Amino acid sequence: MDLDTQELDTRSADATAPKLIIPQLGRLYLLFDPVSYAVLRLGFGIVLLTHGLPKVLGHSHGSMDNPLASSMRLIDSRLHLPAAEMLAYFVTFLESGGALCIALGFMTRIFAAMITFEMIGICFVLAPAWVWLDKGMEYPVLMGLLALHIAFKGAGRYSIDKAIGREI
Repeated sequence: MDLDTQELDTRSADATAPKLIIPQLGRLYLLFDPVSYAVLRLGFGIVLLTHGLPKVLGHSHGSMDNPLASSMRLIDSRLHLPAAEMLAYFVTFLESGGALCIALGFMTRIFAAMITFEMIGICFVLAPAWVWLDKGMEYPVLMGLLALHIAFKGAGRYSIDKAIGREI
């Protein structure tokens, strides 16, 4: 790990941080914070990719025989947005290419922000089914909150953005 002692001293001296009941765990938490965030970002991207790939490959997904066509119908008939076909392709791009970029930590903030807005739109459509497991909105709420967190936090230490020294 490239976490140096000065950073540990600075971060552990934060006056606003609550005192740990077991202070010896502080070093462990500091060491694994960037690792756990990278795992979270990677997992988020992989889970989202499982929704994008069926659209790209034209495979069925869950109860949808054609997820891309289902997205087009949802955008057109439930959201009443123009250019439903173009928006469905954009959603496919976000859930596949954007998911891959987030997983790898590349252009993380912009993709996470766009996915946050996508999840807000999905929540709007699914709001009447809030508490139901099938076709409810608990999944997009959670994914939206994670995307929002990733958008504000950025790619983190273990990412392509960090390696190239640039991010939005």
